[in-house]
Amino acid sequence: MASDLKQIVFDMSPFFRLFTDGTIDRIHPRQFQPTCDDPQAAVRSKDVVIDSKTGLSVRIFAPRHQDPPKKLPLVVHVHGGAYCIGSPTAPPFHNFVSTLVEKANVIAVSIDYRLAPENPMPIPYDDSWTAFQWIAVHANGEGPDPWLNEYADFRRVFLGGESAGGNISNDVAIRAGVEKFYGVEIVGLFLLHPHFGGKEEDKLYKFLYPTSSGKDYDPRLNPAVHPRIREMAGRRVIFFVAEKDSLTDRARGYYEGLKKSDWSGEVDIMETEGEGHCFYLYNLKSEKAVAILDRLVAFINGA
Repeated sequence: MASDLKQIVFDMSPFFRLFTDGTIDRIHPRQFQPTCDDPQAAVRSKDVVIDSKTGLSVRIFAPRHQDPPKKLPLVVHVHGGAYCIGSPTAPPFHNFVSTLVEKANVIAVSIDYRLAPENPMPIPYDDSWTAFQWIAVHANGEGPDPWLNEYADFRRVFLGGESAGGNISNDVAIRAGVEKFYGVEIVGLFLLHPHFGGKEEDKLYKFLYPTSSGKDYDPRLNPAVHPRIREMAGRRVIFFVAEKDSLTDRARGYYEGLKKSDWSGEVDIMETEGEGHCFYLYNLKSEKAVAILDRLVAFINGA
């Protein structure tokens, strides 16, 4: 009878535990960072539901109101969390995007995709693609959201995220390159401690996405082998990695593979010594976190 009991198959404490029956225990209660609608605040924010049937939403961030309005680079952010946890409304992700908006003087959209395992893979990918399409509708200035219509410069779009969000944003960049939206130009892709695949099976990813090999010959885990990598949107890609992050070797593998691929853009990488996975999210004022943000701001503003 004991074999019939629900058992832990992945213990990712202190974040979550996955069970053999496909359920999940998100150990900490979900925290919610409220939005700010003060037009004089350094950064304003709001939540927008873009699909009432699925509940798919985005959080939009904009710097202090400018009169007259000025077109600003647009950052599309995809949050991390092993495809299982996280949200743009969670304080670490909200604070990171808000800080980036203030430092870089950009407008940003952070995608609140539905989480696995309740929403089976590839739903997090497909939700992010749906959200990007919704964002792209605003390129003609006649979309449903006034902030994007007024402020976003769709000729200067930057796409990226951390961990799983880096992987998902790379997938969106390939889809966007294939689709070639009129009036939308993804200038750069930023991958913060991204999750990609290696020679050994990624058991967590395989559990969440059973039809994947879980290895680096899956085009989503190693986009360098994607049959349409040549068409990936963006002229520049920057990788951020950390010395003590177990995902760093995989990110370097994709970095090297991308340089050798048929994609013709520029590739750069920044490594932080002595730190682990996504350390910067938990103390944005630390010296090493500030260095990452400064490099990302330069990446955006130098385009």
